[in-house]
This record gives sequence, structure tokens and C-alpha cells, in this order.
Amino acid sequence: MEHDQLILAGIAEGGYTLAQKLKTELTGICALEVTLCKVKMDKKNPLNSVTTSLKPEEYRDRGIVLCDDVLNSGTTLIYAVRHFLEVPVKKFKTAVLVNRNHKNFPVKADFKGISLSTTMEEHVQVDIQGDSYSVSLS
Repeated sequence: MEHDQLILAGIAEGGYTLAQKLKTELTGICALEVTLCKVKMDKKNPLNSVTTSLKPEEYRDRGIVLCDDVLNSGTTLIYAVRHFLEVPVKKFKTAVLVNRNHKNFPVKADFKGISLSTTMEEHVQVDIQGDSYSVSLS
């Protein structure tokens, strides 16, 4: 694997915004060649097909960081991970902005911004548009 290349695969919409912001920060502090990949999926029916803005041959044998805004039950992340594992990759990590710790699947965030203890009834709203970021519970 080329250690100067990285694919940031962001789950639409919030995960992709996080990936864009991470790319901006990474390219400002290191010489990595960072490629963005948008991951689209039906979060209510994750068994439906997952599509990406890159073709599988573009991330074959590369390092990937899968990004999402909130890790709740792990459903979205585990099905997105499954999609990428159908193509051989060199290294695979996950990054989330908020980890809620209500996992139903054996998936973890390798990189996380904040861990919140919440109830299942609470809704986490993440706003990472623009220059000011916020996380609120309702």
C-alpha cells in the first residue's frame, strides 16, 4: 500500500460532510493524497444496495477510512463496511463524529470525536456545515 494515499469514504449526507472537512484538515498538515468517496445507502433499509462515487478498482488495495456523523446502533456502519470488504482493501478504519454507544452490531469507531451517553429515545442532531459545529440532543 502506498502510505501517501488515503480514501475518505463518507456516508451521505453527514458522513460525507465530515469526510470533506477531514480532507481539508489532512491536506493542510501532511502530504497525503486524499481522495473523497461518497457512499449512498438507504439507512432505513440497509440491505438495499450501497453505491459509491468511486469504482471498486479505484479503492482496491488502498487504505480507507469510512466516515459517518453519528454511530448509534451500528447498522449503517456495518452495512457500509460490508460493501467495502467485497473488494480487497489494504487497511480499513472507521471515523465518527459522535459515538452514542447503543450498538446492535460488532462495529466500533476507530476514531471518534465525542462519546455521548444517551437514551434510545433521544435524537442527536449534528451540524457541521460552515465554520461552527454543534451537537444537540432532543
